[in-house]
Amino acid sequence: MQNNFNIKVIISGGGTGGHIFPAIAIADTLKNNYNDVAILFVGAKHKMEMIKVPEAGYPIEGLWISGLQRRLTWKNFLVPIKMISSLLKANKIINKFKPDVVIGVGGYASWAVVKVASIKKIPTLIQEQNSFPGKSNINLSKKVNKICVAFEGMEKYFPSQKIVITGNPVRKKVIDIENKREEALRFFGLNPNKKTILAIGGSLGARTINQSIAKYLELLIKHNAQLIWQTGKTYYPFAIDMVKKFPNSNLMVLEFINRMDYAYAAADIIISRAGAISVSELCMVGKPVILVPSPNVAEDHQTKNAMSLVQSNAAILIKDVDCINVLGNEVEELLRNPEKCEDLSINIKKLALPNAAERIVEEIIKIKK
Repeated sequence: MQNNFNIKVIISGGGTGGHIFPAIAIADTLKNNYNDVAILFVGAKHKMEMIKVPEAGYPIEGLWISGLQRRLTWKNFLVPIKMISSLLKANKIINKFKPDVVIGVGGYASWAVVKVASIKKIPTLIQEQNSFPGKSNINLSKKVNKICVAFEGMEKYFPSQKIVITGNPVRKKVIDIENKREEALRFFGLNPNKKTILAIGGSLGARTINQSIAKYLELLIKHNAQLIWQTGKTYYPFAIDMVKKFPNSNLMVLEFINRMDYAYAAADIIISRAGAISVSELCMVGKPVILVPSPNVAEDHQTKNAMSLVQSNAAILIKDVDCINVLGNEVEELLRNPEKCEDLSINIKKLALPNAAERIVEEIIKIKK
């Protein structure tokens, strides 16, 4: 049932799915709960939000903005000019749209829009997905009204009186796995009497995870286990060649998994990177997890996300550099030790924060003047 409430909201940020999909979930929840809502997205030109947001049915404006490159390049000289340009355009967008609340979900565009809104005394909220925040959100935290976070202990980085632990909005259709195991195994053509390993090698391809899985295919077969292996585009031909060596072994290779709910439902053990949204999904799913954080992420966010689970005995962490030598041992230990699997499953479920989008929307409504 929708509530009568008039509100205009700008949601800004993007760059990665980890920023974009929570932003869309927040927008959808606002639209579903209130009957007089106007929403405008602001992103960075030429980034994926410029495609994904219109696909979700929302208008978006683009800013000419980017961050400093780690390597020495002439593009870094444009960064100050882009920042000024983005602040001016953000000011123009805000003056025209006249939002009641401005929300930042991370990314360069988020910094510019929330900065301008806070100067104009418009109520502002940021949503931090990671257990270790980016520099822009740390900078913005001094001026915003509310900070929605997904992990405990964020008062180390943000003013404690502004923090609300809401969790990360996740795709509900992805985590809806109740009573789907048999259906999921049929979907993948797998054996209900075997343990199933789900290896998520990323949408483009996580080199270390994919190479490690390839190394241990024989070990999985030895333990009567089967595999759902999402390789990403880059490693799909490689993986197909590897599994051909083991015909009739229930080794399912997919470039991309369209039915993640079925993949999660079928899995007994999950191997994954440790992006913030992935971690939030895995907590909701509640299966034993081996996390291999990507080493190619700014400020090593993924390791810090993984450690927040490891400290609660809710996941196993393998460093990317160690994965090819260690992954087989960890998988073997879990296959042999159902008690450990049960402990990990129980503990990771305790960290789940359901209804995150609804909680964030409650905070948005509270700060509207």
